[in-house]
Amino acid sequence: MIESSQPHPSSLLPEPPVAPAHPHQFEVHGVSIRDDYSWLKAENWKEVLKDPAALPAEIRTYLEAENAYTAEVLADSETLRRDLVAEMRGRIKEDDSTVPSPDGPFSYFSRFREGGQHPLICRKPRDRDGEEILLDGDAAAAGHPFFDLGSAEHSPDHRLLAWSADVKGSEYYTIRVRDLATGHDLEDEVPNSAGSVVWAADSASFYYVELDENHRPVRVRLHRLGEPSSADVLVYQEPDPGFFVHVGSTQSDAFVVIDSSDHETSEVYLIDRSAPGSEPRLVAPRQPKVQYDVEHHGDQLLIRTNADGAEDFKLCTAPLATLGREHWSDLVPHRPGIMILSHVPLARHHIRLERENALPRIVVRHIGSGDEQVLAFDEEAYSLGFDAGYEFDTDILRIHYSSLTTPSEVTDVDLASGTRTLRKRQEVPSGHDPAAYVSRRIFATAPDGAAVPISLVYRRETPIDGSAPCLLYGYGSYGASMPASFRTNILSLVDRGFVYAIAHIRGGTEKGWRWYLDGKREKKQNTFTDFIACAEALADQEFTQRGRIVAHGGSAGGMLMGAIANLAPNLFAGIVAEVPFVDVLNTMLDADLPLTPPEWPEWGNPGEDEAAFRMISSYSPYDNIRPQNYPPILALGGLTDPRVTYWEPAKWVARLRATMTGGGPILLRINLDAGHGGAAGRFERLEEVALIYAFALKAIRDFRPAREA
Repeated sequence: MIESSQPHPSSLLPEPPVAPAHPHQFEVHGVSIRDDYSWLKAENWKEVLKDPAALPAEIRTYLEAENAYTAEVLADSETLRRDLVAEMRGRIKEDDSTVPSPDGPFSYFSRFREGGQHPLICRKPRDRDGEEILLDGDAAAAGHPFFDLGSAEHSPDHRLLAWSADVKGSEYYTIRVRDLATGHDLEDEVPNSAGSVVWAADSASFYYVELDENHRPVRVRLHRLGEPSSADVLVYQEPDPGFFVHVGSTQSDAFVVIDSSDHETSEVYLIDRSAPGSEPRLVAPRQPKVQYDVEHHGDQLLIRTNADGAEDFKLCTAPLATLGREHWSDLVPHRPGIMILSHVPLARHHIRLERENALPRIVVRHIGSGDEQVLAFDEEAYSLGFDAGYEFDTDILRIHYSSLTTPSEVTDVDLASGTRTLRKRQEVPSGHDPAAYVSRRIFATAPDGAAVPISLVYRRETPIDGSAPCLLYGYGSYGASMPASFRTNILSLVDRGFVYAIAHIRGGTEKGWRWYLDGKREKKQNTFTDFIACAEALADQEFTQRGRIVAHGGSAGGMLMGAIANLAPNLFAGIVAEVPFVDVLNTMLDADLPLTPPEWPEWGNPGEDEAAFRMISSYSPYDNIRPQNYPPILALGGLTDPRVTYWEPAKWVARLRATMTGGGPILLRINLDAGHGGAAGRFERLEEVALIYAFALKAIRDFRPAREA
C-alpha cells in the first residue's frame, strides 16, 4: 500500500531554475507566434547528435541546473528508489535467455549473464548442447556511457556475424563484421547506418540503410566485404524527404525487400538475394494513402494491403511474373472491423495475426487446402504474437502469449499435428502469483459516444471503492496499439495499492484502422478527450477517484500528456511525460528536423496548409499553456534524441513555470548520455523507472497539498 510521509507543501520546495526569456517572434499564415525559449534549441543541433560535447555551454548549464533541481526535489525518495530498483531487479531472471531458434546446423539465441547489462549473442549445435558466444554485449559496451546493440545477423554460411551499435544515443549505428572462427572483427566498418543488415546469399556482401545529413534513412547501399564503406554501391535512394526507407527480407530468403513509406503510403522493391547488386524490381508504384507489404511463396507474392477501400487490410496474391496491382487477386477479403496486422508464409502454411475489438488472434491457413484454424485465448485482455524464426520449410510456429496477470509464455505449435510444446514460461525470481491479481477490460464512453477500451490490473485485495490511486498509461498515435501484456515493473506500484490501467484511445488501431483515422490530423482532439474519458470512467466505476490519477505517456504519448495537462489539470494528481513531443507546431514548421517531413501525413503540414496550422495550433501543448494551476509534472528527455529533441521538454517546462498560476512542481530531467529510449542497459533503465514511480508515489501522497495551496 501507499507509504505515508510528511506532505511536501510548496513553501518547502526549493526554487526552480528560471530560463531567461529571449523574445522571438515570427508570423505564419498571418498569425504572430511568440517563442521566447527558442534559444534552447542549439544552432548546431546536428553536431550535438553526433557529439554531445558540442552542446553550447549556456544550454548545458541550464539543463544541468534543471537536473540538479529535480534531484533536490526528489532527494527524499532516494531510499524508496533503491527499494524500487531492488524489487524490479528481483523480478528479473538475471541469466535469462531466449528460446533457441534453429537455422540449418545451428540454433541461435541471446542471453544475459548474471549482473550483465547487455545481451550475449550465442548459438549452439542444432541438436545438442555446446554454447558458443558470438558477441559479448557487455564487453562491446565497456568504456561507453551509452551503448545500444542494434542488430546481430549471422551470414547464410554461418561464418560471419554482422552487428551494429550506437554509442551516443543518437541512433547513428556503426556496422561491423565478426569472423566467427577467430572471434575478431574484420576491418570493415560502416558508419551512419540505421542499424539493420540483410546479407546477400553469397555471404560476402550485405545491404543496409544509410542515414543522410538530416538523420533520415533514405539510401540503401550494398557493402562488399574487404572494401571501404566509401565504395559501397548505391542501390536505392528515396527522392521524397517525407518517405523513410527500410530493408528486410522475405521469409523464403529469396528476396531482399526495400520498403519506402510514410504513415499513409508505401512502395516496395525486390532484389534477388542470390544476385547482389542487381537492380531493384518495383512491385507496384506508390499511390496516395495506399499501403502494402509483401511476402513470397513459390511463384507468387503474398500481399497485405488496404487497396480498393480495404480499410482494415486484406491479403492478395500476385504472380512473380506480373507484379502490378492489376494482377492482384484477393486471398483473404477485407472484413470491416477485423484488422490484419501482419502475416508470414511458411512452406505449407500461411499465418496471419488479426485483431477484433482490441483482442488479437492468430489464424493459420493451410496453403494446399485453404483450411483455417484459429489460435485464441479466453482472458478478458491479453497480448499475442508469433515468431516465424529463420526457416521457411518448417511446420513449427512459435507463439508468444501473456496478459497483465500472466507471465509471458513461449509455445511451439506443430502446424501439421496441432501439438503444442511450451518452450519457456517467464520466471519471476522473487515470486509471482497470478491469482493474487485481477485483470479487467472495461470501456469508457467518449464525448462523441465511442466506446474506448481500458485494460487494467490490481491486487485482489485492493478496495474498489474509489480510494485506490491509479497510474493511467496512454499513447494514441501512428496506429500503434498498446498490448495488455505482462509487465513486471508495474507490480511495484500495483503491490503498493495502485490500479494500473492502459487507455486504448483513438490514434491507435486497437479497434481497427478507423480507430486510428479517428485520432489523427483534424480528429486529433479525440485522442485527448478519449484519455480524459478513460480517467473519468475509472473514477466513476470507483477503481480510483479524480485527483488520485497519475497519467503517463512517452514520445507522441508525451504530447498526449501535455494536452491533457492543459485540458483537465485538476483530474490528475501528477503527469509523467517521457521524451514528450510537446512543441508540435514549431517542430512541424521546421522541415530540416529529422522526422518532420514524414510526420506531415500524421499531423498535417502547418507551413503549407492553413487548416493544418490552425488545427495543430489548437492543441500543441507548448502553444496552449495557460494561466492556471497545473499538477506536478515530471518531464524526461535525452540530449541526443533524434526523434523528440531535447529542447521540446526543456522549452515546455520553462513556459509552464513562467505561465502557471499555481500547483506543480514542474520537474525536468535530461539524460545527457542517452537519446529517445533513455538508458540502454537493462538495470540502468530500472533507475529511470524507479524515478518515475517514486514521482508517482510522491504525486499521490506528498505534492497534493502543494497543488491545492
